[in-house]
Amino acid sequence: MVRLVILLFLLFSPLFFTVSSVYADQRSDPREQAVSDALDLWRDGRFEHLYDSLSQRSGMTRERFVRFLKEAENRPACCFTKLRDFRLINEKQTTAKIFARLGMEAGVGEEASQSREFTLDHEEGRWKMRVGDIKKLAGKSGKPKKKR
Repeated sequence: MVRLVILLFLLFSPLFFTVSSVYADQRSDPREQAVSDALDLWRDGRFEHLYDSLSQRSGMTRERFVRFLKEAENRPACCFTKLRDFRLINEKQTTAKIFARLGMEAGVGEEASQSREFTLDHEEGRWKMRVGDIKKLAGKSGKPKKKR
């Protein structure tokens, strides 16, 4: 009987840990969650979905945005380093100014953080980061990326 309990625990424990990690990045502040979600989409390479989730997209097509991020020098770091020190500075009905420190990867093994203010827009019933903020974070240089 004890062996059966141990066996069942070993079989199902990865499931419990996986489920808990899926919900580990749920944040209580909807503005913080919006930033976290945008960074996750970017890190996962889901650039089309990221484009759709941002505000102030005029002046940049989806295709140009995707190409821009594929050639970018930086991308968000993983996990707990991606978003820290989140603070709400000012909130109005349709905009919010926030401060956050974001972990960024500039290349293989290179990690740095960027602390800055961001303006979020409240559109379609949710908070959204702006395309311009993502472009600044990407830090793309004028040099074309080498093809592999």
